[in-house]
Order: sequence, then structure tokens, then C-alpha cells
Amino acid sequence: MSMSKIVLITGATSGIGKACAEIYAQNKYNLIITGRRSEKLNQLKADLEAKYEIEVLTSKFDVRNRSEVEKALNAIPADWKKVNILINNAGLSQGLDAIQDGSLDDWDIMIDTNIKGLLYVSKIVSNWMISVKKGHIVNLGSIAGKEVYANGNVYCATKHAVDALNKAMRIDLLQHGIKVTGIHPGAVETEFSIVRFHGDQEKANKVYDGYDPLEAIDIAETIYFTTSRPAHVNINDLVIMPTAQGSAFYWNKNL
Repeated sequence: MSMSKIVLITGATSGIGKACAEIYAQNKYNLIITGRRSEKLNQLKADLEAKYEIEVLTSKFDVRNRSEVEKALNAIPADWKKVNILINNAGLSQGLDAIQDGSLDDWDIMIDTNIKGLLYVSKIVSNWMISVKKGHIVNLGSIAGKEVYANGNVYCATKHAVDALNKAMRIDLLQHGIKVTGIHPGAVETEFSIVRFHGDQEKANKVYDGYDPLEAIDIAETIYFTTSRPAHVNINDLVIMPTAQGSAFYWNKNL
């Protein structure tokens, strides 16, 4: 099979990452899917290969672990390193506490995943792209990278960092012909709130009470759109919200 179109998606086992895997498979991309849960990666591989007749390579690692990232990505066969699109999707929020009450463990997890993990993966994959003088990197930010809200402190800080890194990558990789796009969703119903509230399903459900949040597929379709523009077009930055959300703290829960 021709390896002409390859997309690498981090955090592909659920939510936006999984929806991206589905939409790129539909469009006949071969996929490298990464995540921490091997049974979920293997299941997704089996499903997508059977349904779309494409090839899927799985790579199990935690983006927070630098040596794991390096070992896993460097072990990918040479043919598969011709990645056209990297989707830096792995990310999370932990806790919703005022700064003085915050958990240091929660802070470390968010900083290590959302900032350092994105950097570890991008460092390696951007060099693959530089060697062929083309590619597209999509960084998943958040409305929390554009504004700050009560108790969002460190999560907002990590997503502000993603916003800055997105702009920095765009500048640094410009001379290599590589596109860079930042996608900043508002409220999306995925495992995000369950993770934020440390598995408290009831608390997570309340986040989406009274309005229709975005779904993972909405973001995946938007990402696919940005990466399917003609060669001379780069969408630098895009904020996407549910109709019922005006900002991080303005809502219309009557819609």
C-alpha cells in the first residue's frame, strides 16, 4: 500500500483524538495512533482497518515521559516517518481549585502533558517533516488559552503556553514550508470533565447541563478542514464554541 498520506494523532484512544482517527481513515489516510491504553489502541486499529481498508500503526507511550516518547517514535519504521500531519491532541485538565488550594500533583500532570508532552512529540516529528520540506502540525489549544476563568489557573496557563508555542512553531518552521494550526475549542463533551473531576461522573455531567456542548466530531471535522486546504493556505488559529457559549463564562442555557 502506498504510504503517501500519513497522519500521527496523539491521545487517539478517546474523544477528539479518536474522532480525528475516524475522519482521516474515512479520507484514506494511513494512521499512527498513540496513547497510554494499548487495548484501546489495538481495538481502534482493528476497527479502522476493517472499515476503511487503510493501514494503522499503534504506538503506546505517555507523552509526559520523555524517554518513552523518544524510544517509541524513533522505533517507527522509516516508511511511516513520512508523516504529513501531526495532531497534538493529547491533553487534559486536572482539578478545579483556587490557586492557593491547588494540588501540586494535578499541576505537574497538566504541565507535563499539555506543554512538555506536546514539545517532546513536536521536536521529533517536526524534524521528520523538515527532511521532506513539508508537513502540517495541528495543536489542540482551548478557550482556556485565550482567556482565564476562576479556578482555571494552571490549566489556563498550560493552554496559553500552547497558544504561544503554536505561534512560535509557525514562525520557526516557516522556512521549511511546514504549516502550523492552533484549534481552540470551548466546551466539548468528551472524557475531559471526568478526568478534570478525577472520575466523578455526576460532577462531570453537570458541566454540560442545560445546553448542547460541542461533540468530538465537530472538532475533528474542523481539524480535517484546516489540513485539507490548498498548499498555499494556512489557517493559523481558530476558536470554536457551542452556539450556547459566548466565552469561558458567558452561557445561554435556554437554547
